[in-house]
Amino acid sequence: MVWTFVKTTLLIGILTGLFFVVAYLLGFDPIVALGFAALMNLVIYWFSDRFVLRMGGAKLVSEADAPRVYAALRSLNAATGTPMPKVALVNSPIPNAFATGRSPKNATVAVHTGLLSMVNDEELEGVLAHELTHVRNWDTLTMTVAATVAGAITYIAQWGWLFGGAFGYGGGSSSGRNNQQGNLIGLLFMLVLAPFAAMLVQLAVSRTREYAADEGGAKLSGKPLALASALEKIDYYAKNRKSSKTSNPAISSLYIVNPFRGSGFAQLFSTHPPTQKRIARLHQIASNMGYGSAYYTQ
Repeated sequence: MVWTFVKTTLLIGILTGLFFVVAYLLGFDPIVALGFAALMNLVIYWFSDRFVLRMGGAKLVSEADAPRVYAALRSLNAATGTPMPKVALVNSPIPNAFATGRSPKNATVAVHTGLLSMVNDEELEGVLAHELTHVRNWDTLTMTVAATVAGAITYIAQWGWLFGGAFGYGGGSSSGRNNQQGNLIGLLFMLVLAPFAAMLVQLAVSRTREYAADEGGAKLSGKPLALASALEKIDYYAKNRKSSKTSNPAISSLYIVNPFRGSGFAQLFSTHPPTQKRIARLHQIASNMGYGSAYYTQ
């Protein structure tokens, strides 16, 4: 718990620091930037789950609407003693799931209907155990803060590009041609570097948390190979999909498998580790837990 708060505080500090650097170089008043950052963090903390659910197209449902999800979550929560999260469904053919909420007491687990039609009960339990591990580790708060602040840095850099003259770039009769060129170079530098730096912080945290959630979910459910099988099915769909209109790229880092990841060089900047590496790690975990290759068959 202590490390969770330290990690989240450090993340907020790093990203907010980047935000201030960009704001300063773009000519924003530091007091205005401070007030905006404080308000933004406050809104993120209290309302992040509502924003994420809306962006993901998720709607809260009762047990009658999602009996398999409720049954699996009750079984998993009985083993951990953690509060029962709220349940939401996303009416989408894309198999996926995500969790959100500022704390384990205010968590929601959202499942795509496409996932329910694709996986069996053991695989579903493995996926939900993965998401519950995110909740227990407070990853949902950490990654929402990272995504939102990183996005704010990107937007403010873009605003500086669009309205650079209003912030002192290229304006003023005393600046001279060289100063104007230097300001333009600085503006271009921040336009590219600031969002890129924020993205690297976000991706590093995201990849680490996915490996940890896989391991925690495998141990919580006791079904590491079932989780591996579910990941393989979801990844296969993502690779061969024809459309992803029913998924939101703004919350791609929260999905159990990123449906928008590229290939080759683009994989270096994916919010998730390569799925095959995650599957291989789960097989190693299964071996360490004493399960052989015959432990699970689809």
